[in-house]
Amino acid sequence: MKDYTDIIYSPVITEKSAQKMQNENVYTFKVAKSATKTQIKKAIENAFGVSVKSVNTLNTKPKKRRVGRYTGMTKTYKKAIVTLDSDSKIEL
Repeated sequence: MKDYTDIIYSPVITEKSAQKMQNENVYTFKVAKSATKTQIKKAIENAFGVSVKSVNTLNTKPKKRRVGRYTGMTKTYKKAIVTLDSDSKIEL
């Protein structure tokens, strides 16, 4: 397995993800595109010392954005939505 810093890039902090962290014990992370669910699970467990219940992944789509007269696309990334056991908690 790769080192967990090669798999987990950063947490995704939005209103929706913050609410899920408090109420449902679900955390969202940006992860490497080539990472599998089992690699993500092991990386989260090693990095934070928690037990993971399930991992769901999705690839974000690029969106068109405009700045003045210039158009472009946003970057894509892989997102992992991690559900922890009821007794585990991550401090972000």
